[in-house]
Amino acid sequence: MSNKIPRSNDNDYSAEIISERQQFLEQQTGASLDHTRKFSFDPETMDGNCEHLFGVAQVPIGVAGPLLVNGEHAQGEFYVPLATIEGTLIASYNRGMRVIRESGGITTTICGEAMQRAPAFVFRTGREARDFSLWLKANFAEVKAQAESTTSVGKLVDIESYVYHNWVNTRFNYTTGDAAGQNMTGRATYVACEWISSNYPQLRHYMLSSNFDTEKKPSAVNSLGTRGRRVTAELTIPREVLQSVLRITPEQMAYGQTISLMSSYIAGSSSNAAHPVNGLAALYIATGQDAACVGEATQSTVYTYVDRRGDLYFSITLPALVMATYGGGTGLATQRECLELMGCYGKGKAHKLLEIAAATVVAGELSLGAATRRDKDTGKNEWVDAHETLGRNR
Repeated sequence: MSNKIPRSNDNDYSAEIISERQQFLEQQTGASLDHTRKFSFDPETMDGNCEHLFGVAQVPIGVAGPLLVNGEHAQGEFYVPLATIEGTLIASYNRGMRVIRESGGITTTICGEAMQRAPAFVFRTGREARDFSLWLKANFAEVKAQAESTTSVGKLVDIESYVYHNWVNTRFNYTTGDAAGQNMTGRATYVACEWISSNYPQLRHYMLSSNFDTEKKPSAVNSLGTRGRRVTAELTIPREVLQSVLRITPEQMAYGQTISLMSSYIAGSSSNAAHPVNGLAALYIATGQDAACVGEATQSTVYTYVDRRGDLYFSITLPALVMATYGGGTGLATQRECLELMGCYGKGKAHKLLEIAAATVVAGELSLGAATRRDKDTGKNEWVDAHETLGRNR
């Protein structure tokens, strides 16, 4: 028997070829596919999302909320679906959402947008590289026209250029509507680079993606320049709310954040937040996002202080949130339902989803930030106790 995975050139998503792959895997491995083989949606809808389809991974989805958001695009209370296998996670986010709700809601602001491809252009000398960077700036209008000829949605906003040795690192920055835009910007930038290659004879060669966009990983350049969308979420928590719900004072919370900030600096971390990736990963999986984009999305900074009234101001900025409400995996059956729970499916909804995501992150930061402290009266630690109680599936 061949060990080559079965596939069909005519229709690789038919019930017949899927069944053939399931039988093949059971024969090759001895495993029984009793659960992965069961799903409720039309497998034809997976074309373009998953190759060699044989089944699905059923990930538990819980809900936290209501989350009260005072955004420019997300306004009101939302129930947030979170796909996770980590006990305590949803309970913790739910508790943080209660703090937000009893504080009057959280203000969210989208402060920037830029999805990019980052080609590198190589020359014989540094001077040639310098001259090209000047030419690129002078000819931006034509480069923009070439890039935008490939898309009705994407718009090339600007091109950053940095000369290193005998090459130029660039970042072609786009707006991408309701799509995340990685593929959109890749095609647009390729067409623009081919035009540049034909019109700039001193160019030796170019690399379409030089890794300077730092896709799916944190970086200083994304922190400063934005990747996807830059979102800030902030609120002031009254002292009595913090003490009644989280059993912590504003001074204790701010002090703990100071230690966390310094410890992050000492460790060389690019974020001083506690765990934004927890909520983001769960939300990404539930809503059909590219889950690997949590690599850059987790980059964040937290800023907090006790104000003159004795209340706690808390803010987080996420400079590289890559999310979509249209295209990719967002239209798949399960993921579409989760987006519809928040009124975030389809065109014109991306900014709304981004604001909800940033607000969700704050809920988790507040809850965990309070839970990690030791109660001096009881000697207990909420974080440890919660995992013993709710995360006891060993």
